[in-house]
Amino acid sequence: MVGIRYQADLGGFLVPYRVVQWATGNIGRRSLRASLAHPDLEVVGVRVFGADKVGVDAGELAGTGAHTGVTATDDVDALVALDADCVLHMPSRLDVDELCRLLASGKNVVSTCAELVHVRRALPAEVADRLESACKEGDVSLFATGSSPGFISDVFPIALLFLERSLDTLLIEEFADLSQRDSPKLLFEVMGMGRRPGAVDARRAEHMRASFGPPLEALAERIGVAIDRVEATTEVAVASRRVTIAAGDIEAGCIAAQRTTVDALAGDDARLSFRATWYCTDALDADWPLGATGWRVTVEGDAPLKVDVAFPVEPDQLGAMTPGLTAHPAVNSVVAVCAARPGVLTSADLGVIVPRLA
Repeated sequence: MVGIRYQADLGGFLVPYRVVQWATGNIGRRSLRASLAHPDLEVVGVRVFGADKVGVDAGELAGTGAHTGVTATDDVDALVALDADCVLHMPSRLDVDELCRLLASGKNVVSTCAELVHVRRALPAEVADRLESACKEGDVSLFATGSSPGFISDVFPIALLFLERSLDTLLIEEFADLSQRDSPKLLFEVMGMGRRPGAVDARRAEHMRASFGPPLEALAERIGVAIDRVEATTEVAVASRRVTIAAGDIEAGCIAAQRTTVDALAGDDARLSFRATWYCTDALDADWPLGATGWRVTVEGDAPLKVDVAFPVEPDQLGAMTPGLTAHPAVNSVVAVCAARPGVLTSADLGVIVPRLA
């Protein structure tokens, strides 16, 4: 039966999948809350990275107010030894050694680490081989998903392309309106908004290529579109007038938007593209298409499509809502991953995952 496992030593009674929540940041807390409410899951362990969270009940960490009797720990050895079916793996940085220990101990892993969405395309061959070997040793599976990459790169395009028989181009656009983001350090120091334009930092383009190149390559392979390379470019646009946003003022002529485009090309033609546009105002010197925070997917083919996916919440509620976009696909994947063949998996291996809602 899909969604429930049998545990023979309980006489054939139906029991839920036992899961461990690995990390409790913004996304991990949302995952923990969803797992506690999921009809097919039982939270049996919680890995935390801060001393102040050790010993705290899972319900308190998740913000449910309910007492679960499961307390958080930073004892990796104890969690590796724990009887569990799956780890919901959401650390801020990927630790391959730790991940291999979890897999080899007989625990399936569903991760939100972007570099694990397409392991063979994103990581060195020796690392991918280690992960495959750990899956084989534990007779378990490794799968990664999320919102972006994940849903918008691997799931949604396939659904739209079901309507097509030929494809010229597919463009996935991700928009982030930062005008109400009251985070001066992030916008002005980290992202470089509000500065006079200079040389564009190539590291952003390379980071986006590493994150979205593998999903575009995988999508091209799945749908039979030939590509020969992936390239990424980053551009900036300046404010055409002085603007005031939640984080502060941006003077005319200073950077007020940036966008990075990742193209999967055949010759000189972009067949599949991902473009992220982050903007503080629509008063720009560049004629860039801007959308509300969310996604827009444009399909040019024999059945042209343009689909906007926006978030109908107030700007001050986005911070509370968006972690679920990454956490929920992972939680919804647990049952399918536990039932799948052992090994490193992608969305192509699992097919359509239908969530069982609380």
